Amino acid sequence: MTARKIAVWVLVVFVLYVIITDPARAADYVQIGFEGISDAAKAIGDFMTWVANGGK
Repeated sequence: MTARKIAVWVLVVFVLYVIITDPARAADYVQIGFEGISDAAKAIGDFMTWVANGGK
């Protein structure tokens, strides 16, 4: 096994452990992740709008 596969398996086991032992905390983590993705998408959209307007 490569180090990458081992790292992926460790991450999967950790995620399953968190979900099984504390579902409320797992839900909080998912919410934080989606908020981060949403903020990043908004920032990219704002940047593209700025570029389309000629950088003004």
